[in-house]
Amino acid sequence: MLEEVERWLDRRSWSVADRPLERILAAKRNTKVSVVLPALNEEATVGDIVTVIRRELMSEAVPLVDELVVIDSGSTDRTAEVATAAGARVVARDAILPRIPAVPGKGEVLWRSLMVTTGDVVCFVDADLRDFSADFVSGIVGPLLTEPDVDFVKAMYDRPFGDTPGQGGRVTELVARPLLNLHWPRLAGFVQPLGGEYAARRSLLERLPFPVGYGVELGLLVDALHTVGLDALAQVDVGVRKHRHQDGQALGRMAAAIYRTAQLRLSRGHLVRPRLTQFERGEKGFEPRTYAVDTEERPPMADIVEYARRRVA
Repeated sequence: MLEEVERWLDRRSWSVADRPLERILAAKRNTKVSVVLPALNEEATVGDIVTVIRRELMSEAVPLVDELVVIDSGSTDRTAEVATAAGARVVARDAILPRIPAVPGKGEVLWRSLMVTTGDVVCFVDADLRDFSADFVSGIVGPLLTEPDVDFVKAMYDRPFGDTPGQGGRVTELVARPLLNLHWPRLAGFVQPLGGEYAARRSLLERLPFPVGYGVELGLLVDALHTVGLDALAQVDVGVRKHRHQDGQALGRMAAAIYRTAQLRLSRGHLVRPRLTQFERGEKGFEPRTYAVDTEERPPMADIVEYARRRVA
């Protein structure tokens, strides 16, 4: 590991216990905090997450979060209804920036969320988490309120796979971590580079391009490094993350998108064939299934006319 990274680990890796809520609230002052939950068919978990955030971080006694928004990216279940009943503001993805047709993908939702939130600090939390703790929010928002030279904070945690501890994050270990260590070794200290829980200053997020799909976490991390430098990045240990695991085929598609995101940042060129073929056993043996790999990115939000007009207004 680079000496610079070893120093960074000592200086910019914390535990949620390092910043009690009282300290965070005292440092908040007039800073507005928005929490965004990107959601697609998450009726089983989104309500509990919203309830915990509202109860523990949006009360009169603990007014840490000012705005809680669920961006529904086309759910066919009761996600929107459940989130609304729990107290979130729900916005449909397709209702945001209608001038630009929406495409499927998590990064698309996160990018559009900047248009419908107003916080100086924006915190993203996946909507499929189980046994959710408010530490996932306060832990990663805290450094942005107490450390003026920190701009981007990732959560780190244990990721059990079923009853087996430490075996989650398969794409992280097989794809993202090797890529980062080989090509961006200054980011080798991040425990969960692909984790969906992170917070950043709006002033940084609005300057970054957003890969529309699974590559968004790696893309934002790499681009944040190049934009503000390693010392402006940090991570906080928030405990254990439990969520719905995807099957191997879905993980393959995720890995391809992440590799493509990395390749684009290495060369700023084009893939020869941005498609991935996987195999499924059918009646006649293994059958190929070919999927497009995300090749689109949204420009920095600061370049969007509607966003600039909103800031002026």
